[in-house]
Amino acid sequence: MCRLFALVVIAMTLCAPARAEGPLSAEAFEAHTEGRTLLFHSHGRAYGAERYMPGRKVTWSFLDGECQDGYWYPLGEMICFVYEGIEGQQCWTFHAEGGGLRALFDGEETGTELYEAGETEEDLFCLGPKVGA
Repeated sequence: MCRLFALVVIAMTLCAPARAEGPLSAEAFEAHTEGRTLLFHSHGRAYGAERYMPGRKVTWSFLDGECQDGYWYPLGEMICFVYEGIEGQQCWTFHAEGGGLRALFDGEETGTELYEAGETEEDLFCLGPKVGA
């Protein structure tokens, strides 16, 4: 009986999901993202996409035709983004999970949480500046 219990405990330990490690370093984040356009989901729904370019430049879209150019930089354990036309910075912690990224806004477990849902080779759909009368 004790032997069976020990085997069950060992099996449960081996089958338990791997615990996520701490936030990615800026270097690890850059290695994962540079040159890619990643799609992000929240609560199982499309949330947006971000193109990561050399020099830590980015373009973000909520997939609505509007795009925001910006850049990112490390701040402690967080990766912060600054976008043209948007006041302030937006900081996230990024964690490697299941071959992709999990992002927590301001590093808080209870805040906005995004998951990398894949990569696209297509350009972001950006309508450009609004002009006219």
